[in-house]
Amino acid sequence: MARDLRSWAVTLAAGFAGAALAALAGVPAGALIGSTLGVLALAASGRGVGLPTQLRDLAFATIGVSLGSGVDERLLAQFDAWAVSLSILVLSLVATLAAGRWILTRGFGLDARTATLASSPGTMSNAIAMAAQGHGDATAVMFLQGGRLLVLVIAVPPLAVALEGSAQAAPGGGAAMAPAAFAALLALSLGLGLAGGRAGMPAASLLAGMALSAAGHAAGLVHGAAPAWAIFAAFATTGAVVSTRMSRVTAAQARRHALAGASVVAATLALSLVFALAAQAATGLPFAQVWIAYAPGGVEAMAAIGLSLGYDPAYVAVHHFVRIFALVLIVPVALRL
Repeated sequence: MARDLRSWAVTLAAGFAGAALAALAGVPAGALIGSTLGVLALAASGRGVGLPTQLRDLAFATIGVSLGSGVDERLLAQFDAWAVSLSILVLSLVATLAAGRWILTRGFGLDARTATLASSPGTMSNAIAMAAQGHGDATAVMFLQGGRLLVLVIAVPPLAVALEGSAQAAPGGGAAMAPAAFAALLALSLGLGLAGGRAGMPAASLLAGMALSAAGHAAGLVHGAAPAWAIFAAFATTGAVVSTRMSRVTAAQARRHALAGASVVAATLALSLVFALAAQAATGLPFAQVWIAYAPGGVEAMAAIGLSLGYDPAYVAVHHFVRIFALVLIVPVALRL
């Protein structure tokens, strides 16, 4: 236990130090990217890294509460445009899954189930869990999913800013919600997320936070955004989680799957750009905002990126909510094909 506590403390220190440095340097989504790189450097030095599950869930619940705080009466006014965008999103998920599966089976000889789970554009934890239950090579799925997430976390924010710039509003820039309301939302989100996780729901804490916060704001029971310090801490913790997942991969595994991972990242990233362009043309919404909602990374990390760059939290929340449920339906069907 003492060893675990030391590992957790060192991991958090590296993550928060990297987050602070990147944020001070003005890096887009600096807390998320800096923490990811800080913990990755720590792991590369040979130090053991890790975080308790409860802290991870707390960070994801905080991001969910932040996303849900953007849901208000504007949602109905934008429903028509969002319905088109959501329809194109579902098509992009199917295309991404099919393209990744084709590349990995035809180009690199992976079996169909492993290729399907490795190509799922989101719900990384769920894909790894399904592989571990006998639906594919869990090691290959973990490396390919983790590698793609790591690349996207580092590459998407600066690329999104280069393409269109960040939005005007910064996360947590408005009035913060009352501390008691924030604490209550987090407690309820963690409880509901724990129940959802036991039932097999991917990203359960994030979804619970989004749903409860959105409901509270829409009903007028809660007002304001999550505190800026809590959002920063959640981004830093999420970045650390990304790196700790990748630290479990050995050098031999990385060499064996590196080319396959690079090929899938390139293909799926290109597909996401194409579908985002189509959605932007159909809806007139900001291109970078749409692209982040479509980017084939983990739901938690992509939601954090959208929030950190100041894009409409309601749009990001709804799209990632739909992404999770679409993948829950699409992936089992793809595994049976």
